[in-house]
Amino acid sequence: MSGPEFDVIVVGAGNAAFCAALSAQEQGARVVVLERASEAEAGGNSRFTAGAFRFAYRGVEDLLAVMPDLTEEEVARTDFGTYTEDQFFDDMFRVTHYRTDPVLCELLVRNSFAAMKWLRGKGVRFQPIYGRQAFKIDGKFKFWGGLTVEAWGGGPGLIDSETRIASDAGIDIRYGCRALEIIHDGTRVGGVRVKQAGRCHDLRGKAVVLASGGFESDPEMRTRYLGPGWELAKVRGTRFNTGDGIKMALAIGAAPYGNWSGCHAVGWDFNAPEFGDLAVGDGFQKHSYPFGIMVNAEGKRFVDEGADFRNYTYAKYGRRVLEQPGNFAWQIFDKKVAHLLRDEYRIKQVTRVAADTLEELAGKLEGVDRQGVLDEITAYNDAVNQDIPFNPNVKDGRHTSGLGVNKSNWANTLDEPPFQAFQVGCGITFTFGGLRITESANVLDSDLAPIPGLYAAGELVGGIFYFNYPGGTGLISGSVFGRLAGAAAARACRTEHP
Repeated sequence: MSGPEFDVIVVGAGNAAFCAALSAQEQGARVVVLERASEAEAGGNSRFTAGAFRFAYRGVEDLLAVMPDLTEEEVARTDFGTYTEDQFFDDMFRVTHYRTDPVLCELLVRNSFAAMKWLRGKGVRFQPIYGRQAFKIDGKFKFWGGLTVEAWGGGPGLIDSETRIASDAGIDIRYGCRALEIIHDGTRVGGVRVKQAGRCHDLRGKAVVLASGGFESDPEMRTRYLGPGWELAKVRGTRFNTGDGIKMALAIGAAPYGNWSGCHAVGWDFNAPEFGDLAVGDGFQKHSYPFGIMVNAEGKRFVDEGADFRNYTYAKYGRRVLEQPGNFAWQIFDKKVAHLLRDEYRIKQVTRVAADTLEELAGKLEGVDRQGVLDEITAYNDAVNQDIPFNPNVKDGRHTSGLGVNKSNWANTLDEPPFQAFQVGCGITFTFGGLRITESANVLDSDLAPIPGLYAAGELVGGIFYFNYPGGTGLISGSVFGRLAGAAAARACRTEHP
């Protein structure tokens, strides 16, 4: 048998995969990246994101290390605040109900800023998220929710940049190349079996990094693990994340880990296509619900829209929408907050109705009990505490009292026309269950022993997210663990294959 063609084989071509590939090459490894999709559809879910990265920073000085393009004028007119490691830990613990794996969570948080500087050093550019994470108050932008930075050009810009950087560095990227199974002799990994251009062949390598996403695009796996009804959800991102990497690893004895019945799922335009549309990107999302109300087919509110900043609720409210009669909800706003609606509410491909009276609006809400929603709005308006000033930059405590489902913050009466409503369904982003890894991203087997030569990063790592997810943590998780996986895989090639 001939020797290995490569040192490290990376399965996938999203952010986590490219971080692994670049990190492995830094260590002197010969690297190949295998992408199941064509070049036009490549990039996994990363290409469909808005490109936001959550990371710990101490102030504007740290941000300048990541965004050296910031001008003095931008710094002067912006309150970027701080987002400490302790705050990051608190957010992870709170939204996962303290279930996040403590070792993996610590790696994620402690390495987040270093990963951002590393990406910038590689040539990835970043900018402030003015349009979605800051409101202008008294002439100064103020960021909220611990999320400040996005990749230049969003998700598509991130993938284009990482692809160019990898290609310029001489990393071999093979499109339309689907990994089918891991070559494994019962002891260690020796490469992958792939299918390309209708033909199957073995690709030999000393180590394999799996970074091919979760199983959100496989309706059978969604229904099996997330539960009945999940085959009805729309997929926000790529159609290629069908759990291949997870299934290949389990087939050679890898340990499953994490919240297999959990996922990141958001309010998504009810009439969006089955899978993500690159021309629209993340524009089908509808994340301004904290400033209005959401009602179901019975006309009833069913969540606390103002429980927290949307960064900490949007990834779980998609599940709540899916659970409603008919699997949909309507988000309702009046003129007072129209200027606060995110850009996604103004795209052409949107399911929207408008009216000058609530009675007229109620008649336009398809599938909704007309009298039920009018009664609900009346009760809601009567319950709003209007003595507390409205402030979208903080959890303002402007709440309702006496309702079955109270609103904790940002409660405004719906009484100023024109009124608008947007129909949303459930859009699944990624699944939380996956593979168990070590601190160096080495995949463990069911006896919790490392599988020599097998590493994992990105969505298919289990144990990090449970129940919910702080916005922007997916890309930084892929970066941190991709970087760790690539470096560890390259080191293993030197020590185990001298």
